[in-house]
Amino acid sequence: MASPSPNHKFLGRLPLPERNYVADALRTETLGGVLLLLAAVAALIWANTPLGDSYASVRDFHIGPASLGLDLSIQHWAADGLLAVFFFVAGIELKRELVAGELSDSKAAALPVIAALCGMVMPALVYLVVNTAGGGSTAGWAVPTATDIAFALAVLAVIGTSLPSALRAFLLTLAVVDDLFAILIIAIFFTNDLNFAALGGALGGLAAFWLLLHKGVRGWYVYVPLGLVIWGLMYNSGVHATIAGVAMGLMLRCSRREGEEQSPGEHIEHLVRPLSAGFAVPLFALFSAGVAITGDSLTDVFTRPETLGVVLGLVVGKALGIFGGTWLAARFTKAELNDDLAWPDVLALATLAGIGFTVSLLIGELAFTGDPTLTDEVKAAVLMGSLIAAVLAAILLKLRVRTYQALSAEEERDEDMSGIPDIYEQDDPAYHLRMAAIYEEKAAEHRRRAEAAGAVRNSGDSPA
Repeated sequence: MASPSPNHKFLGRLPLPERNYVADALRTETLGGVLLLLAAVAALIWANTPLGDSYASVRDFHIGPASLGLDLSIQHWAADGLLAVFFFVAGIELKRELVAGELSDSKAAALPVIAALCGMVMPALVYLVVNTAGGGSTAGWAVPTATDIAFALAVLAVIGTSLPSALRAFLLTLAVVDDLFAILIIAIFFTNDLNFAALGGALGGLAAFWLLLHKGVRGWYVYVPLGLVIWGLMYNSGVHATIAGVAMGLMLRCSRREGEEQSPGEHIEHLVRPLSAGFAVPLFALFSAGVAITGDSLTDVFTRPETLGVVLGLVVGKALGIFGGTWLAARFTKAELNDDLAWPDVLALATLAGIGFTVSLLIGELAFTGDPTLTDEVKAAVLMGSLIAAVLAAILLKLRVRTYQALSAEEERDEDMSGIPDIYEQDDPAYHLRMAAIYEEKAAEHRRRAEAAGAVRNSGDSPA
């Protein structure tokens, strides 16, 4: 097998710290993705059995202090409250990518950024074309633009495909950039009737949050209450409350100083990510994915322009946008693809990115908030489009699964038991000395066994 390509190659070998970070982040996201998948299935079963009325009752039950403008339904608490935790982690991820990850190098960042942008523009265009031609509402143009990294990783876990770290990092970077533009879409296009007093209070709270961080103040008992106040003010301002989570995540320092094993941002992300992936997002899915599925509703998914636009946007728009954007960017920047990979691998990854669950459901609720029936149909379209994209991606990935397994095994091989994969030590003279000693020890053991076997035969005894 060819050695991994140098870092300047597209989808080349990651630096060891980045590889370790990606592996740790995706390990948590994979578990969260499985829980997300289970929560979505549970919601569909709950909503489509005789217990469906209880699902609606729980989802629509209101709780919270009305005097503070927070008398919200359980569904709204999940969408506006719990997803703020998800976007807080997304803000930290984005900050880290900008200062220490793939996006810190403008040349290395060009391909994933262009791919992510094309992967959002193309689904929106597909949706607009379908609805303009079919006379549907264009309000849902943003629904198919999002990628759900956790759900995508759950699909990989289910089908048993272990991607090489370069492909996993590319998928993670796509999702981070995707989240950034999803945040901007929510902030710009789904902000209604601004309350400037509440907005000013939220901005003041964010300024206090930044100042405390800048002064080195520590303690969750300081930041959690302040974060809750900022979130409440942001919700009452008319700006979607999840923006508060993003803003606070972006303020954390994600660059390491001398002597630090982790930056404060990485440390907090490590603590909060399990809460986001394992609790916040699955609970949001539980109270958002429960739509009634009937023969008529499935027919509407493929005949109504709004829902058909969502399905085609996720399945066709995402794949064409990411693959086409990546190929064009590589073509005009003369970037070379990693020798161990091929363009069909990029197409498989682009198809996998068509799984747009969490943020797509959120945007669907925001886009059609005045039409509950259409909202449910759009949610069904998101589920169907994500399912089709997952099946197609699974087929494409399985065609190359042996290649991925071989590359992953090569990346993990550590024959000298140093704790560092051998592939990262090949240029270290000490590594070759250790390997020579290991091979010599194995050869000596082999000679001892051969001599012992010869002594047994010479004595006339049976080797048994």
